[in-house]
Amino acid sequence: MGLIRSGNTNLTPEDEEALIEYLWPVVREIIKTAIENHQNLIVESFYVPFNWRKDFSGEYLSSIRFICLAMTEGFIDKHFNDIKKHNSDIESRQDDTECTIDSLKADNHSIIEGFQHFGEQITLIDTEYEQKIKVLLG
Repeated sequence: MGLIRSGNTNLTPEDEEALIEYLWPVVREIIKTAIENHQNLIVESFYVPFNWRKDFSGEYLSSIRFICLAMTEGFIDKHFNDIKKHNSDIESRQDDTECTIDSLKADNHSIIEGFQHFGEQITLIDTEYEQKIKVLLG
């Protein structure tokens, strides 16, 4: 949002693919710098292209733990209202009317297909979200 609000780009949050192309070179170098400085960093997948691995040598890849969380359609059906209740947990969303059960399923499906196409493992949330996180973080 800083780049958008500062006027450094005419892109908007709705320009998802163009925004990823615009931001990925910056995010990629932030990741490399964090690794070089032995820092921990979490990057939200929205800013990560499906083929992200091609931009890192083995030295960097050995320090990256990639986790892709997605939901099953059954989980979305059963918990849609709960999911929407958490839509502002990380950032305040002023208007979430575009988030429908169908749009959430479509976005979720796109993420699954995109990352699977490039061989990434997807962790599907089908029952308890918090249990999956605990298992992943060991």
